[in-house]
Amino acid sequence: MIKLIVEVHDASDLMPKDGDGFASPFVEVDFDQQRQRTQTKPKDLNPYWNEQLVFNVTNPRDLSNNTIDVVVYNDRKSGHHKNFLGRVRISGVSVPLSESEATLQRYPLDKRGLFSNIKGDIALRIYAVQDHTSAAQPQQHEYGNVETGTANISSVEIPQMFSTTPLQEINGNNTHRINEQAEHHHHQMGEKPMKKKKEHEVRTFHSIGTGGGGGGGFSHSQPPSSGFGFETHHQKAPHVETRTDFARAGPGPGPATVMHMQQGPPRQNPEFALVETSPPLAARLRYRPGGFSGDKTSSTYDLVEQMHYLYVSVVKARDLPTMDVSGSLDPYVEVKLGNYRGVTKHLEKNQNPVWKQIFAFSKERLQSNLLEVSVKDKDFGKDDHVGRVFFDLTDVPVRVPPDSPLAPQWYRLVDKKGDKVRGEIMLAVWMGTQADESFPEAWHSDAHDIGHVNLASTRSKVYFSPKLYYLRVQVLEAQDLVPSERGRPLDTYVKVQLGNQMRVSRPSQVRTINPIWNDELMLVASEPFEDLIVISVGDKVGPGRDDLLGMVFLPVRNIPQRQDTHKLPEPLWFNLQKPSVAAEEESEKKKEKFSSKIHLCLYLDAGYHVLDESTHFSSDMQPSSKHLRKASIGILELGILSAKNLLPMKGKEGRTTDSYCVAKYGNKWVRSRTLLNTLNPRWNEQYTWEVHDPCTVITVGVFDNHHINGSKEDARDQRIGKVRIRLSTLETDRIYTHYYPLLVLTPSGLKKHGELQLALRFSCTAWVNMVAQYGRPLLPKMHYVNPIPVRYVDWLRHQAMQIVAARLSRAEPPLRREAVEYMLDVDYHMFSLRRSKANFQRIMSLLGGFTMVCRWFNDICTWRNPITTCLVHILFVILVCYPELILPTIFLYLFVIGLWNYRFRPRHPPHMDARISQAEFAHPDELDEEFDSFPTSRPSDIVRMRYDRLRSVAGRVQTVVGDLATQGERAQALLSWRDSRATAIFIIFSLIWAVFIYITPFQVVAVLVGLFMLRHPRFRSKLPSAPVNFFKRLPSKSDMLL
Repeated sequence: MIKLIVEVHDASDLMPKDGDGFASPFVEVDFDQQRQRTQTKPKDLNPYWNEQLVFNVTNPRDLSNNTIDVVVYNDRKSGHHKNFLGRVRISGVSVPLSESEATLQRYPLDKRGLFSNIKGDIALRIYAVQDHTSAAQPQQHEYGNVETGTANISSVEIPQMFSTTPLQEINGNNTHRINEQAEHHHHQMGEKPMKKKKEHEVRTFHSIGTGGGGGGGFSHSQPPSSGFGFETHHQKAPHVETRTDFARAGPGPGPATVMHMQQGPPRQNPEFALVETSPPLAARLRYRPGGFSGDKTSSTYDLVEQMHYLYVSVVKARDLPTMDVSGSLDPYVEVKLGNYRGVTKHLEKNQNPVWKQIFAFSKERLQSNLLEVSVKDKDFGKDDHVGRVFFDLTDVPVRVPPDSPLAPQWYRLVDKKGDKVRGEIMLAVWMGTQADESFPEAWHSDAHDIGHVNLASTRSKVYFSPKLYYLRVQVLEAQDLVPSERGRPLDTYVKVQLGNQMRVSRPSQVRTINPIWNDELMLVASEPFEDLIVISVGDKVGPGRDDLLGMVFLPVRNIPQRQDTHKLPEPLWFNLQKPSVAAEEESEKKKEKFSSKIHLCLYLDAGYHVLDESTHFSSDMQPSSKHLRKASIGILELGILSAKNLLPMKGKEGRTTDSYCVAKYGNKWVRSRTLLNTLNPRWNEQYTWEVHDPCTVITVGVFDNHHINGSKEDARDQRIGKVRIRLSTLETDRIYTHYYPLLVLTPSGLKKHGELQLALRFSCTAWVNMVAQYGRPLLPKMHYVNPIPVRYVDWLRHQAMQIVAARLSRAEPPLRREAVEYMLDVDYHMFSLRRSKANFQRIMSLLGGFTMVCRWFNDICTWRNPITTCLVHILFVILVCYPELILPTIFLYLFVIGLWNYRFRPRHPPHMDARISQAEFAHPDELDEEFDSFPTSRPSDIVRMRYDRLRSVAGRVQTVVGDLATQGERAQALLSWRDSRATAIFIIFSLIWAVFIYITPFQVVAVLVGLFMLRHPRFRSKLPSAPVNFFKRLPSKSDMLL
């Protein structure tokens, strides 16, 4: 008995249909008038079924003529209708005959019609097997008849083929009887039988192979792999109901007309998906953090969960007693609450110390209701107890911003017995939230074991990138150079150095003492302008030997700025100083009347935006000059809530993870405080940015702090992951709260380091300006009026990144260089085979729509669906008769499609997609090549293998480019008389067409051409048309290549 097994594995990226951005999909599979379905997966656009559907093959020899219809529907619980989500039609010819040959394949879901809005794909595994579980049924073998022994069966035996009979006649009526038995069985199983047209008796002869084989006790032939023992059809097979789909089963052993799908990209891991959350935010609960009713947008911290802290401000002490024999006192304060203990710095020999230090204890971790503040004397052995103060937490006041800070008060110290002692301490104790202005500078209870030196690296801070300018140096000419060897022609060049940047001009073509360069060099300068521009003129004497002819030092602060292209600063002559002149001879050198000179034009271009990140995900497009900047159009608010399931990054050190977040938008960087030794940190910090352009991207990264106690100075903070969110994809005034997967690509593969929970809100304050931004240039005017040469762009961006990283790493606490480089994607421009594949897949995805239109037009031309073709004929005639309706029809169609797609708009912000990035299943060697240094540090055999692989890929690209060039050269050959006969035929044909079109109305010509292209397949030939043959015979220059 033969069974057809259809394994429905999963589907991905389905179209939402329920109006809430989700769908409840199930799959229906039709085969040979049998229908089965899977379970419904509610609210899942990436459903996972892993169900096996079994079908009976009622007539095994017709399997190759049948089609397997797989349709995905959205289950609508509210009605009897179901939404169409896509379909796949698979020819029976492509079904393997054993389970071992079957592979899991992904099929893109096809549309039902031109106006269907479908996307996604489905993973299926289809194969046919022999069912050996049922007992072998007795069969009567007659010449031309095959009958089954009983009707109470669930499947049908294959008719046995005998080696003694080269041709066998099979009665089609027995097939009808077998189908009736199968229908009766399905009816017993509770399935609704489908209608079936009455089949006529048709005698069909099949060619039987000559190979021997055994089966069922009889010797029969084993045919080739075209079907279940059948090879060549000499007469028409029994009529199959006509199908109008592209995957119509073929009539014989040849390839099916359905396009066999290759193994598609695997489905993205569900762990890498976005998860929507509903944290108790004040903005959603519509109350202010203080608990008072009011406007939710006026709250400072309404995008984060409130976290309550006990704040202890230790200000100073006075009139403390001496504790040492020497009469000195080295006081410090210990704040103790349960098991948590905070200590201030000790001040040597000071009876009136001033500390001004604040401690914060999380209310969730309070282990005692009694707060103890003790003053102690630092000693070599055991520290002496000076005095202490107790506070009952039930009596501590609550402070709610924007209330004024709590005024500290003097408290009399008591000894261990409770008796008053000499000395007083000034303290302030209150309950507050993370909105308190003391929160960033406080010493938090989870960092009680951090030393004072490293405490600053755990605090939250706000940074600003330095203002950057492009520095242009136009090197024009020089005069009266003094070479080291007279009489030798000079090979001069100019070198410009600014900080760590250095640019060299091209050599002068005038090899005299008055060289001319007329070259322009560009560098990046940053405020404050404290650096010097060093311009030196050199002479290439020989290989590896250069002579320095003179130098000039110019302060950057003296360089003029240019904001437009109307007028350039006047070039100036500068005296070149000899490098051999000693410092004490400066006064004498100033008296010299003769010196070499250089003609330069220097200016700072303030009308450009200095790119420090890729333009594809840039967060700032503002020019350097503040006078040319646009007004803000809105406010972006970011709440860094929490993270979960972080990986332990310090497992070898006996710790887990010390994580902090960095967010970058525009020139403003923010760094959250470091939460120590936890895999589920809760920051709940909120930050705000002004938005000047909606088409920008905010980047949020998570790092592991490696600069706490015992850390080395050269330790590097380890990256945990980052998230990019484009503001133009956010709806205004809507709060987005999601868990974003933290994905990091490593040489060993893609790893998920946890999930980051963020809250976002983009509020528009100027709707007119925001809408107008979409019609304005993305970059400032100077980028288009005087564009930067392409050869400079990448180098200048790299230099800008280095300046920003160096400046932020000198802040306190420093924002480490590795964090800045990771946020700015310093190595984004480096070659990556994985990224190349991802970009190629993006191009193919874009061409998919064009391919679909071409396929639809081909179906129209071949009359696959006669009704649709007739409607297209009518529409075509109407548009030809009324050409003024063409453009309105096109724009109306675009409007209707856009309006229809509004229901299926994305409901979540975009995030890092592992499948689009080709990262989840990237080959280890490709990742090793991507993370290799430049120049390479790999062994020569690996480099040779990668070079050969690159040559192979480049060879294919070269072939495609050559084919495109061939087609273009053939088009040029139409009138170039390279093939005189072909050109003569073309121009004569053109003359005839010109006369014909001139004397014939345009509508008539258009109708004739359209009807010819849409003619019925009966009037079509399988051979190429005459124009195609003529074009392919035209000459190209491919035969002229060596």
